[in-house]
Amino acid sequence: MSTLSDAFRPNRVVNGRTTGLIVVFWCATTLLLWVLSPWKTLPTPLEILHALSTLWWEHGLGPETFTTLKLISHATLLTIVISLALSYATVIPFFRPLVEGVSKLRFLGLTGLVFPFTLLTGGGYALKVGLLTFGMATFFVTSMAQIVVEIPRAEFDHMRVLGAGEGRILWEVVVRGTLDRALDVLRQNVAMGWAMITMVEGISRAEGGIGALILNQNKHFLLAEVYAILIVILLLGLVMDYGMGVLTNALCPYARLGRVAR
Repeated sequence: MSTLSDAFRPNRVVNGRTTGLIVVFWCATTLLLWVLSPWKTLPTPLEILHALSTLWWEHGLGPETFTTLKLISHATLLTIVISLALSYATVIPFFRPLVEGVSKLRFLGLTGLVFPFTLLTGGGYALKVGLLTFGMATFFVTSMAQIVVEIPRAEFDHMRVLGAGEGRILWEVVVRGTLDRALDVLRQNVAMGWAMITMVEGISRAEGGIGALILNQNKHFLLAEVYAILIVILLLGLVMDYGMGVLTNALCPYARLGRVAR
């Protein structure tokens, strides 16, 4: 059974109660440093709470949040379909150069791609979905294709010995066999897409969204409102990340058992 002293010893495992105390300590320390900050231009926690109330009731923070969640959900769905299709296609030699080329596109910045994507999508909401999907999919393909490539050849040979056809092998070894890691990659890329949401929504502000709202507040140097929106973005990101973790454990409980065993 772990004690509080174990928190200060290397390579120790602590229980949930001790972990909770550690989290409370660091949260309280962060809040204290914030309140005692020498930079008076930074808004106080009370000012941010007041700004959050004003944004919610007077500036439509609720509907703007829904707009942003709709955007990230749409882009995530497209990212899953496109990225998994390309990643699983690496088992076919003909598609490997294509997948490799797509993964290299992750070095491109979204700003320079606004014009071609505007021509392709017509702008507006479709433009934001296209840009966000591109930003997420290129990184998703990079990670997922590497996972597929690293599948041990013995797993393919084992299925062939059992008499499985190539289609069954693809499903059992490549698709089902890497599902837990695919969900982990998706979890990382959703977080990445959520971090890009402000920039993407700032490119096209016609439909609104949290990104457009925070840029408007920042333009007028309303720092309390800006930090209030940032806190909302952080909290929503934590909720989505937690939800992805729950989904992974529900669909792939064996993966959690493997991590515990290690």
